[in-house]
Amino acid sequence: MAEEQAERRRITVRGIVQGVGFRPFVYRHALRLGLYGFVLNSSAGVVIEVEGRREALEAFQHALLEDAPPLARIDEVLSQSLRPQGDTAFVIAHSQAGAERSALISPDTATCPDCLREILDAGDRRYGYPFTNCTNCGPRFTIVQDVPYDRAYTTMNDFQMCPACQAEYDNPLDRRFHAQPNACPTCGPSLLGELFREDGAAELEPVTVEWAARQLAGGAILAIKGLGGYHLACNALDPEAVGRLRRRKRREAKPFALMPADAEVAGRLCFLSEAEAELLQSHRRPIVLLKKRPDCPVAHEVAPDYDNLGVMLPYTPLHHLLMHAFAERRAGQPAVLVMTSGNLSDEPIAYKDDEARSSMPSIADGMLAHNRGIHMRCDDSVVRIAAGGEQLFRRSRGYAPAPVQLPLECPVPILACGGHLKNTFALCKGRQAFISHHIGDLENLETLTSFREGIQHFGRLFDIQPQAVAYDLHPEYMASKYALETDVPQKIGVQHHHAHIASVIAEHRLDGPVIGVAADGTGYGTDGAIWGCEIMQADLHGFRRMSHLRYVPLPGGEGAVRRPWRMAAAYLSQAYGDDFLKLDIPFVQRLDMAHWRPLSQMIERKLNCPPTSSLGRLFDAVASLLGVRDEALYEGQAAIEMEMQAEPDTHSYPFAIQDGSPATLDAASTIRAVVEDIQRGVSTPRIAGRFHRTMAEMLAAACKDAREENGLNRVALSGGVFQNRLLLEQLSALLQESGFEVFINRLVPPNDGGLSLGQAAVAAQLLV
Repeated sequence: MAEEQAERRRITVRGIVQGVGFRPFVYRHALRLGLYGFVLNSSAGVVIEVEGRREALEAFQHALLEDAPPLARIDEVLSQSLRPQGDTAFVIAHSQAGAERSALISPDTATCPDCLREILDAGDRRYGYPFTNCTNCGPRFTIVQDVPYDRAYTTMNDFQMCPACQAEYDNPLDRRFHAQPNACPTCGPSLLGELFREDGAAELEPVTVEWAARQLAGGAILAIKGLGGYHLACNALDPEAVGRLRRRKRREAKPFALMPADAEVAGRLCFLSEAEAELLQSHRRPIVLLKKRPDCPVAHEVAPDYDNLGVMLPYTPLHHLLMHAFAERRAGQPAVLVMTSGNLSDEPIAYKDDEARSSMPSIADGMLAHNRGIHMRCDDSVVRIAAGGEQLFRRSRGYAPAPVQLPLECPVPILACGGHLKNTFALCKGRQAFISHHIGDLENLETLTSFREGIQHFGRLFDIQPQAVAYDLHPEYMASKYALETDVPQKIGVQHHHAHIASVIAEHRLDGPVIGVAADGTGYGTDGAIWGCEIMQADLHGFRRMSHLRYVPLPGGEGAVRRPWRMAAAYLSQAYGDDFLKLDIPFVQRLDMAHWRPLSQMIERKLNCPPTSSLGRLFDAVASLLGVRDEALYEGQAAIEMEMQAEPDTHSYPFAIQDGSPATLDAASTIRAVVEDIQRGVSTPRIAGRFHRTMAEMLAAACKDAREENGLNRVALSGGVFQNRLLLEQLSALLQESGFEVFINRLVPPNDGGLSLGQAAVAAQLLV
């Protein structure tokens, strides 16, 4: 080509473009278009220098955006003209490190169809191999130790590729070109396993998938090593095995996740819409919350008193092989395993082999492990379809560490520490918020250590040294204490419910203020009260509280969270005074006066009974009034069980909105109406349905009052209470009927797992 006919461009592609087959994709298109130059991974992303005719270069850049590999996510393409060099070939060059890292790490991804075909093909060299992967699937985030994403910086560095695997790895036209976890039975990781015995566990020995399937079919509980940690598995149709697992794990009530063999089996367990089936089978493979069929065969102990099941399909070759082997032993019965996090309740998921060997014998009968290391623990994500789209309950495997784009540039790198429960943190630079995998409740040393280690790892991966830290205002939150103890120069406290609403503003990139409805169980208010039902005018600069649920004492402080009867008594006392003790209803008849009398005296003296506006606690109160649950094993259990019993109803109870600054939403008349229905013998499902409708109407009325005052027409809904699907969908419908635009969290959870995004967005705005 004559030099005057050639042009040369340097193209930098940023996003999730490493470890997803992007360089061979670039290589193939360059060859197809007759272009010369090179492509390489760098700490900034993928760098391409390409030379040729202008028409070919334009077609090449178009292909980068339109035909990218399935796991790639392109955030930015930068192009600059260079002097032609006269290259005569196009090559894939070695990776380069750089001063500033901006390359993104792909989340772990479910086994692709091509790899699945190989492990099930008796003629393939990877037949039955449980660690098969390629550039389109397999472990990523959980094995990465540093960037750039090359094998030397992963836990696969312990395994030397055999000649056959090396040839695949070196061939740009092979789907395993530079697939960093590439391996086969000759050179890759292998299974290890053992049965635990009372006289102590033996050394791990090589085992087979068939061995594990046989143990599970026989009623055993096995600890199974996955991508981001250990699962505890047993036959989901075996009540004795499930009950034993529940006792050993010390998980008395929360549901267990299930893994059926495939989508067909999932459809036999639960109702499955098209959107749910698509989500279930996506490459992220989250746990999807589905409505249980009346004839669902799984043991009742899997999800006591729940009409939903958490279901995920196999997402590693080991899972697929195990489910195939297990299905062969089911004799016509559905093949479905309990597949729950490998830990004791309230502890983080086990992921280190030595720790698992010491902790799992108290829960499991044996272990199916392997010798591929996990560098970063990562729990399964939990998602459902609600209000017309995906709603995350837990954002972790398959989603993290892919960043969420902020609506504005961070003036300095920011660390947002999140909340105390369902913790995530976020490290941010530029417009990218790298939200962590699910850390959990910061209530023990193990979880706090995981929080600290995660921050260090993310800072190293994404080259972020925070110069500002955002945190929740609650003085006793461990994440807030961590923030205040750091040597980061700028510290920014963000009110809990403002952060909830800011998370919606940030992910939808909303300009200007919105009406925010933040509803949850607990959040530290600026007046020292415990907030939890706040209607506010908010943007990223700040908020103004426009109305809130009327304060009621929280008897005994946080002790009331797991004792819904206390909230029921407090609300009855507010509605009736001491005369509530004369009411002829079952709640009063079973009320233990020996417990209530000292609490009532504490309320009178204002001792350890802080005022709360929590909508979560009001739901608890009504659930207890209805006899759904007086004592809860975890926060929100009573409210969740009441929602599951509720029959949707268009009839509602009275409520009041009292003028003020802020206005007060008064549910005393609602409580009295609930009592009257109880006395009339109205069924619990009908009363529960009417109460849900009432809360939706009350919140919608508060939004209309706010609109009359400020003229705003956009409403953002966030907070853990909006995990209540019935309330969320009824309120959304009422608001839309009244002409509001409604926005909810889609990219992060509405619960406290989304706080870090809101904190980061507020901090970025305040630092501008």
